[in-house]
Amino acid sequence: METAAIVFLAMVLDAVFGEPKWLWNRVPHPAVLMGKAIGWADKKLNTENARPKGVLLVVAMVVAGWWIGGLIEWFGAIPTILVGAILIAQKSLVEHVQAVGQALRRSLSEGRVEVARIVGRDTKDMTEPEVARAGIESAAENLSDGVVAPVFWFLVLGLPGLLIYKMVNTADSMIGYRTEKYEDFGWASARFDDLINWIPARITAAFIMFSGGKFSFSQTLRDDASLHRSPNAGWPEAAMARVLGIALSGPRSYEGEMQKFPYVNEFGRRTIGGNEVDQAASTLWRSWAILLGCIAMISLI
Repeated sequence: METAAIVFLAMVLDAVFGEPKWLWNRVPHPAVLMGKAIGWADKKLNTENARPKGVLLVVAMVVAGWWIGGLIEWFGAIPTILVGAILIAQKSLVEHVQAVGQALRRSLSEGRVEVARIVGRDTKDMTEPEVARAGIESAAENLSDGVVAPVFWFLVLGLPGLLIYKMVNTADSMIGYRTEKYEDFGWASARFDDLINWIPARITAAFIMFSGGKFSFSQTLRDDASLHRSPNAGWPEAAMARVLGIALSGPRSYEGEMQKFPYVNEFGRRTIGGNEVDQAASTLWRSWAILLGCIAMISLI
């Protein structure tokens, strides 16, 4: 079976079934195993001369992902499709985003609790618009990290490409911080993650824009994307802000310290709530449908 057809079926399988809790209550999710392996490496290797060891960790992840992915592909299309569906996170992403909107309509306190499940910033003193912004930003960024980028590398390099991407992206989320502890050890993971997300982030922005009937990239979109502290995450966030007509990013608190980040689409609406979160969830599905259509066309070529 052609790779594009395998990717297509994996995307559909994930969209229909999502994350089966009955299964992951009994066996560990592959992403959990990746996290445990990276956590073990952090404890054992993040000592003196940490930067070369961090580079070796990235090399090990690439080798392991390539070998494991190739082994699974050797068993045929069905296990490849199943593993691909497990590692693509469209349905679970939409469900988490929708949960924020639903909780926010019930009460601000419930909205804060729900959004804390998907963002790393301080949530206990958030206002309603801040909760909504956090949920929408997470939706945009994770559409790239959790759906478009995995599908892109699955299509380009097969299951090995998908596994390598997920390992590196997991490592970046765990150790890719510019802190005293991880500045050296997480350097290679963070830089490699930036590299492998460069194209998918911009593709994601295009799909989000297309989903809202906007078919061109303006200079202001590029300018807003460049405001983000990540070279990639700003692209889907800036596109989502324009499609919904709202301002995103802006000030937020991390570990009790307020960070005065600039607004993306600064002249967009700032008084937002659960309805805008729902609109973001709908945008995720429309963008996914565009991606699926592209994969279908590639499979027919």
